[in-house]
Amino acid sequence: MLRLGIIGVGNMGSSHARNILEGKCPQIQVTAVADRKESRRQWAAENLPDTAVFTEGSELIHSGKCDAVLLAVPHYQHPPLAIEAFREGLHVMCEKPAGVYTLQVREMMAEADKHPELTFGMMFNQRTNCTYRKMKEMLVNGDIGEMKRVNWIITDWYRTQFYYDSGAWRATWAGEGGGVLLNQCPHQLDLLQWLCGLPKRVHAFYHEGKWHDIEVEDDVTAYMEFEGGATGVFITTTGDAPGTNRLEITGTKGRLICQDDKLIFDRLEMDEREWCATCQEGFKQPASTRIEVETDGQNIQHPAVLNAFAAHIADSSPLVADGREGINGLMLSNAIHLSGWTGETVTLPIDEHRFLELLNQRRAKSRLKADSDVVMDTASSYGSKASDQ
Repeated sequence: MLRLGIIGVGNMGSSHARNILEGKCPQIQVTAVADRKESRRQWAAENLPDTAVFTEGSELIHSGKCDAVLLAVPHYQHPPLAIEAFREGLHVMCEKPAGVYTLQVREMMAEADKHPELTFGMMFNQRTNCTYRKMKEMLVNGDIGEMKRVNWIITDWYRTQFYYDSGAWRATWAGEGGGVLLNQCPHQLDLLQWLCGLPKRVHAFYHEGKWHDIEVEDDVTAYMEFEGGATGVFITTTGDAPGTNRLEITGTKGRLICQDDKLIFDRLEMDEREWCATCQEGFKQPASTRIEVETDGQNIQHPAVLNAFAAHIADSSPLVADGREGINGLMLSNAIHLSGWTGETVTLPIDEHRFLELLNQRRAKSRLKADSDVVMDTASSYGSKASDQ
């Protein structure tokens, strides 16, 4: 039985704890929790029997009460707590995002590499979604041919002002380090690079506090260019109602459409490049067949990630996502921020020192907010879209 300590039992941390209590992770036992808020420590004392309760994550890490930690705290704290846990000989599961800026995450990765006997996982639960897993399989198998275009509009992240006011750290440069890109969209940015690879260039059109009284971004449109010539657009906001979640990946042999928990494959009967070169008519398209792709229907989400984490510790079974992969989606997120801040087209990998310099300028001017004691149920956001903290 894996003894797990959860650092941060707010929205996501308490959700993980409930999943374990409900028996969804049979090889895991919560033996310790830490939270700076008295109300959350009281919740843990009432709901997690025989569990040690601490105020600080560092206290938990050095308590000897657990074999592994799950980090569900504000984003800046992920790398330093992970580094401390590795040095104490603990396995680490990190909530998304891996951190706020890639230089910080590189330090976490370097420490993980010093402890190859320890397991380092990232909570990319959307990789367990049957639809995205099937897309990955089809792309690897070459079913759509060479990728030409990817478009993702993910605007069903609607958030009210109440949501942003629910925590002093939320939607501030000093406390959270970003907005929709860093809180709501790390899963989509991870999936984008997992499915399509990282783009080589990004140009973003970017708005801070467009729809809410916040200092960080809540409306973003990013144009991307990939190796091989494919292009893409990524659109996201927390201000649209109703919103849309539609992912299209077009290749030379067809198009994949992911929407409303369905995967559609428009399969061309001839590769478009061959058709274009040989067709003797000016307007005729290659014939296509529309197929609703069957999947295994499994979408276990967070428990699947934790179960794979426990199995990896026990017998080296595959992780859903190694923690070192967290830097990839964050690199794309940082690139979009950097382009939005400067108005420039940004080449990946980015100038990481320049990014940190510009982020620190915003952190220095960040507004202080009064703290509140609101914890929200995130269960309704566990579907194909994902969840946020």
